Amino acid sequence: MLQAKDVSPALGFKMKSLEGKEVDLASYQGKVVLIVNVASKCGLTPQYSKLQELHEKYHEKGLVVLGVPCNQFGGQEPGSPEEIKTFCSTKYGVDFPLLAKVDVNGDSACDLYKHLTSLETKPTAKGKISWNFEKFLVGRDGKVVARYAPKTEPDATEVLAAVEAELKK
Repeated sequence: MLQAKDVSPALGFKMKSLEGKEVDLASYQGKVVLIVNVASKCGLTPQYSKLQELHEKYHEKGLVVLGVPCNQFGGQEPGSPEEIKTFCSTKYGVDFPLLAKVDVNGDSACDLYKHLTSLETKPTAKGKISWNFEKFLVGRDGKVVARYAPKTEPDATEVLAAVEAELKK
């Protein structure tokens, strides 16, 4: 939910954690945040490993990887919060934050994704989320600086370069 009508940065929203606790994304202000809609039964699910590696490599420098489960693409995230957490931690060692499952497209999309998809971004342009593992990079100032297609790996040269550039700010 928007904290105020005029808040435009991507961190002006409140969400629920996978455990059901309120998460004020404004608490990540000053950090670099990679927001990724994730799923456990997708051909791209192995990206969890590279997301975890990014988290481990850059967390101390100020990166937050934020996983947002979504079941809108082929029903590939059908699990309960407990099943999602267990799968991610046991199969991929995920210990970065995971939010509660949400919709990212359509009328039922959560406010965060309504905002993210309305922004003109590069290299992927504004518009609906195309599939699981689409990535938004948010700079320390709370503004979206890049959007990457689902098949762009978390350790792709362009992603790493953008993350490192934002961490230096």
